[in-house]
Amino acid sequence: MLKHFLASLVFATAASAEPKIIRDLSYLGEDRTEKADLYLPAALSAGVRVPVVLVIHGGGWISGDKGAKREINICTTLAEHGYAALTINYHLAPKENPRASWPQNIRDAKSAVRWLRANADRYGLDAAHIGVIGGSAGGHLASLLGVTGRAAPFDVPEHASDDSAHVSAVVDLYGPIQLALGPLDSQSDLATSPLSYLDRSNPPFLVIHGTADSTVDVERSREFAAALGKAGVEHELVIVAGAPHTFDLQPAQRDLRPLVLGFFDRHLKR
Repeated sequence: MLKHFLASLVFATAASAEPKIIRDLSYLGEDRTEKADLYLPAALSAGVRVPVVLVIHGGGWISGDKGAKREINICTTLAEHGYAALTINYHLAPKENPRASWPQNIRDAKSAVRWLRANADRYGLDAAHIGVIGGSAGGHLASLLGVTGRAAPFDVPEHASDDSAHVSAVVDLYGPIQLALGPLDSQSDLATSPLSYLDRSNPPFLVIHGTADSTVDVERSREFAAALGKAGVEHELVIVAGAPHTFDLQPAQRDLRPLVLGFFDRHLKR
């Protein structure tokens, strides 16, 4: 606990001024109601490109918002440490049928990556170094974004250029391994599972899960990590003892900022 407390003090001291936030960007086009907020470091040097991380909210594929507490915490942390962060709203399903959001939700995430590349010059972004992080259902979509590449039927350019939707690093916070909360079985729809698209060319993963998660069993992340290892994908699994289902980068059990920022630093700030 002392080590985690000291880490919090170091990061609080190292953080820069409050980020600049550009709200309600029409990343999907003016005909869509879902918007995005772009967080930028407070001080941007002329001619310097900053790496950027796409942030995907959770909510069981039926709810959630780009401006929720967790997403604000993640975006602010990233911007205070030299990253841009784009937090998005995306197509949601009605409560009675979470499956109805599929596959538009992952297509929206891919459109967000394309939007970042198409607008890199305007906002001073490093289009060659884009990562993604998501919690819960957002972790599921972040993982899918990382492993699907140009796999059909997900990679459909919509309201954006035909820039690549490739990302260079993925952080999955307690995400399911399919568009459902339970384990894979004979009734599962494997098309919605990142396990169906793993290969050695996938970007590195950081998977984080709490042992007290009563919504998505920690075993889902253990299974995912085992599958990543079998496929030859660089990855790290971090189990947070006592952490519940939903937490940001500063849960009571452990300050995750050094871990997550260190991971992105290694893969996006080369």
